[in-house]
Amino acid sequence: MSVVDDPKTFGRARLPFSSVADIDEFVTTLERYERGELTPDQWRAFRLVRGTYGQRQADDAQMLRVKIPQGVLTSDQLDALADVGERYSRGFGHITTRQNVQFHFVKLHDVEPVMRRLAGAGLTTREACGNSVRNITACAYAGVAADERFDVTPYAEALTRYLLRHPLASTLPRKFKIAFEGCATDHIAIAINDLGFRALVGPDGGRGFRVTAGGGTAILVTSAGVLHEFLPASEIFRVAEAVLRIFHRLGDYEHKQRNRMKFLIKTLGWTRWREEYDRELTACRLRGQVPTLEIDSPATEPTPDWAKDVPPPVGDVAERVAAGRTTGPGLTPTIAPLLFAGDDAYARWRVTNTHPQKQFGYVIAVASVPLGDLTGEQMRVVGELARAYGDGTVRVTLDQDLLFRWVNACDVRQLYRRLAAAGLGLAEAGTIANVTSCPGAETCRLAVTQSRGLGRLLEDHLRGRPDLIAAADGARIKISGCPNGCGQHHIATLGFQGSVRRLGSRAVPQYFVMVGGGAHDRGASFARLAAKIPARRIPDAVERLIALYARERQPGESATAFFGRVDLTVVRVELAGLERLQPGDAVPADFIDLGEAHEFAPEVMEGECSA
Repeated sequence: MSVVDDPKTFGRARLPFSSVADIDEFVTTLERYERGELTPDQWRAFRLVRGTYGQRQADDAQMLRVKIPQGVLTSDQLDALADVGERYSRGFGHITTRQNVQFHFVKLHDVEPVMRRLAGAGLTTREACGNSVRNITACAYAGVAADERFDVTPYAEALTRYLLRHPLASTLPRKFKIAFEGCATDHIAIAINDLGFRALVGPDGGRGFRVTAGGGTAILVTSAGVLHEFLPASEIFRVAEAVLRIFHRLGDYEHKQRNRMKFLIKTLGWTRWREEYDRELTACRLRGQVPTLEIDSPATEPTPDWAKDVPPPVGDVAERVAAGRTTGPGLTPTIAPLLFAGDDAYARWRVTNTHPQKQFGYVIAVASVPLGDLTGEQMRVVGELARAYGDGTVRVTLDQDLLFRWVNACDVRQLYRRLAAAGLGLAEAGTIANVTSCPGAETCRLAVTQSRGLGRLLEDHLRGRPDLIAAADGARIKISGCPNGCGQHHIATLGFQGSVRRLGSRAVPQYFVMVGGGAHDRGASFARLAAKIPARRIPDAVERLIALYARERQPGESATAFFGRVDLTVVRVELAGLERLQPGDAVPADFIDLGEAHEFAPEVMEGECSA
């Protein structure tokens, strides 16, 4: 089965994922809804599967989610995203933790031209939301990581194409998530997915996967169970189909809060669920309804051999990015072009944001993107830099950053100078200062707090304290505005979940402080609740937690390992002074959420995570 125009491109020159028929159907269905031929519930179910999600704002405000399969973005696709952000949104887009790009405050009748612009670059919003197979994620380091078993990109792309518009893909009880990882280090959090594929090489040299199923976070944190210790790579379509058939046939279509596949497995029990799966898998194999996957994928990714573009001048980059316009409501990106980046700043960036490729002479470079927000002009510059210094693509990471591949080691300093001029030259990728956050109550119907406000506060605070970054030794911070965990706070070293505290008749924004989560070879470990602290005290809480780690750690113990094993009583004692808040202790700022100017008035609306 050929999944790309040339299998040697490794995702660099893909066939489109888009379909003009999808867009025409969207227009026709919207017209039917506006004529009263469809109920609001019918319309909602339809538009969600087309990536259009209603925001909490009462006026015409939609969130449009664009799937970026395996996180691979070409320069042409970055141009298309830039146009969408500038013409139809707030001048910027938001990278998610599942390798999507979202645009907020899009008018409903602008969705059609947005879809057509994206389709011209091969991008789609199909099955990006709703009760569907969501974007299939993959390790951003695939193809170039020194510790990978093999490049999972072609396999993940093949499964993406097999399931996109599949009859079962948008008729499930709830959303369904799939991830691929090829490295010894888990960069994509396999264990919190409904279906996970971890690359392995068999005794005979054949490629295959360790397959896991039933993972998830939110209100029932679950580490996926092992479905196959070794599955030949040719069988991935059949495994995915069999699992989806069970979920479609036996899943709960009525209870939105407990209808992910992990709940079905819990209800049936692993043994009974596995029996159902084995029957479906046998049927898939014997009836010939589901093909095997045949990919003749080269053993190693070839060096890009085309002529690279001339890089844009540093001054031109800074001028263009500074001239870009973003608008509210909500937090907008803080753009700080750095025209003259010094040696010390470059040296630190080189340490934290670059890694040697397994291909000699080349480097992987990470562009840190605060809060995952990229302006239109930044997107265009990134595309130009990918053509000038990389292989013409970038990859979106789990941490809401961008990864350049195939950067010649001799060009790293020049790439950095232009990233800095674009406001994307921040160091500290992979450290506690590189904070992950969901969009929060700025736009999401379910969120309680402005998680992005806390994210910006913590990033600014930590970047001003190099001593804290060094002491935290690779700890990660992730923030969600509600229990659903779009910011993946359950698998963070330090996770923060938005909530509300009542102080008399008034409301105080606060966060559940959770410690010790992570994704690793054995699965996922989930953070434990340690305290509930008012939002504006969270920087102090982070400082205390780092100090506790520095003081009590064992030799060579990582922050994740420490917070995973430390007695919660010890953590609670450390944070107790910050948790207490009496009416006489409160100051006016305690009643204002971070990133807001008015008094906190939480409103949790009916969400649209399922239709």
